[in-house]
Amino acid sequence: MEAAAVERSVVCVTGAGGFVASWLVKLLLSKPHYTVRGTVRDPDADLRRIVVLEFLKNCKGCDGGAVFCACPHAAGDAKNAHLKALEGAGERLQLLSADLMDYGSIASAVAGCEGVFHVASPVPSGRSTNPEEEVIAPAVTGTLNVLKACHEAKVKRVVIVSSCAAVFNNPDWPKGKVFTEDSWSDEDLCRKGEDWYLLSKTRAEREAFAYAAKTGLDVVAILPSLVLGPLMQPTVNASSKILLKYLKGEHETVENRFWNLVDVRDVADALLLAYENPAASGRYICSPVRIKVSDVISILKTLYPTYTYPKNFTEVEEGNVMSSEKLQKLGWTFRPVEKTLGDSVESYKASGILN
Repeated sequence: MEAAAVERSVVCVTGAGGFVASWLVKLLLSKPHYTVRGTVRDPDADLRRIVVLEFLKNCKGCDGGAVFCACPHAAGDAKNAHLKALEGAGERLQLLSADLMDYGSIASAVAGCEGVFHVASPVPSGRSTNPEEEVIAPAVTGTLNVLKACHEAKVKRVVIVSSCAAVFNNPDWPKGKVFTEDSWSDEDLCRKGEDWYLLSKTRAEREAFAYAAKTGLDVVAILPSLVLGPLMQPTVNASSKILLKYLKGEHETVENRFWNLVDVRDVADALLLAYENPAASGRYICSPVRIKVSDVISILKTLYPTYTYPKNFTEVEEGNVMSSEKLQKLGWTFRPVEKTLGDSVESYKASGILN
């Protein structure tokens, strides 16, 4: 007797090759009822566009007339090999070359999807010379392009990855009061301090909920803090670099700040929970761990005593506590920080970026 066919739901993950998105794709593929479309940035998109358009005319995989191409030449094979190696990827993962600033490519990617996870967003690697063009516009315009395309495609729910950066830069929030989803970072303060990443996440999230209110599109936002955990992608993301510098002895003296952090796998769990739970709505802070840098170093020393760690710590004023209570009430759970740190280091060693 043949097994009953599994009714599958098609969902799209933007920026599928990134740190958080890769784990989300893995999680979705572990559920047999999901078929995943992942959008990826082609690193040579501008150069290849003409070539690809010509190739599409005779591309058997695209039947010669596709609006977008889902064949390997459009998905950056080496950069996304970790996604293609996932269990279930051969049957239920489709990688599409798409640009958040190109509405047509995003609209093609989400067409026919029941749900969309908007994870892609620029994270500046250094000081930006043109923040409006390099950081803010891709975040804000890119998010609106995704939402407009989702509204047009009648997507049932969109879950976006925002950030605690859109919460904590709020001078009007009482000192010592626990940060909740009611707090928004002050955009003028972000601009004055040239905190472009904070500004981009705050504006993008505000615009997302404004668009949702105007159109009725179901939008839910997950706001992670510092995201750590094992790497899947071949590149080292910005948050992992923060931990790596403490393992490589780059600084003898460091500020003993409090870190608000979360495991990347727990972020993926939160995103799926926010999508699947009908009761989910609005914003959800995703930041279960609050720990001083000195305590992070202490845990790492216990697990890996041979690395060169900072020796001195300068005390700084501690900020307000973040609350993930709303997300936990939805049914979300998280890993111990020791597990997150240990698995992070093991992945760095396995990938060759740490001896």
